[in-house]
Amino acid sequence: MISIVVPIKQVPDMERVKFDKEKGTVDRSSAPGEINPFDLNALEAAVQIKEKLGATVTTVSMGPPQAEAALRDALSRGADRGILLVDRAFAGADTWATSYTLASAIQRLGQTDLIVCGEKTVDGDTGQVGPEIAEWLDIPHVAYVSEIKNVGEKMVVVCDMEGDRYLMESRFPLLITVTKDINSPRLPSFSDKLKARKAEIEKCTAEELSAVADASRFGLKGSPTRLNKVIVPSEEGRKGEIFRGNPEETALRLADALKEGGLSENVK
Repeated sequence: MISIVVPIKQVPDMERVKFDKEKGTVDRSSAPGEINPFDLNALEAAVQIKEKLGATVTTVSMGPPQAEAALRDALSRGADRGILLVDRAFAGADTWATSYTLASAIQRLGQTDLIVCGEKTVDGDTGQVGPEIAEWLDIPHVAYVSEIKNVGEKMVVVCDMEGDRYLMESRFPLLITVTKDINSPRLPSFSDKLKARKAEIEKCTAEELSAVADASRFGLKGSPTRLNKVIVPSEEGRKGEIFRGNPEETALRLADALKEGGLSENVK
């Protein structure tokens, strides 16, 4: 039976979330949390393999206690097990420290055949964590998978990169990151939601992970990335102006407007 791990992240509703410009962080308490949409595609891909070939699907998430809700949502969608990496020592992690912590948790689980990650997260949009997990574990990885062709002794997938489609084959263990084109995530049934509410969510602390990891690489102290400034772009709508008059006057007024807006330095 194939052993599959799906790392998931609870992200805030990006249309409602606020940013702490002083600290350079996202104020996650300012908006309700949900499973990162790309991770739902990863979970659906894993559950489809489980239904077709037989597999165990374990979801792992790193976050505060409220991230337990995301793991319960994953259980209602077909996952078999949910593990929450919860410890203040994990706070403030960049992609380097996050991937190291997740890789350490996966290593602690023992034999894992396949790791399925979402392409990226909507709150970070780097696409780095999945490939970095593979590097920490020293296993092959294939990014931007849009179709799974076959799962047998080897895995055959289609990945989309820079406008081209590639047919890729790899042995196990393997990590893939999937795009939103790979599937349409299922909606959980009411009975599955009720069952997930009663399920046990396993907790794992920094001390428990230290048996297989270097604790100095966790969280903020293990993060080489430093953010100097956060700028939230304004959401101004499109502006327009209508010039009326004779052609010569209109042309002069248009030239002045272009120069004032910095759109044409050569207008005289």
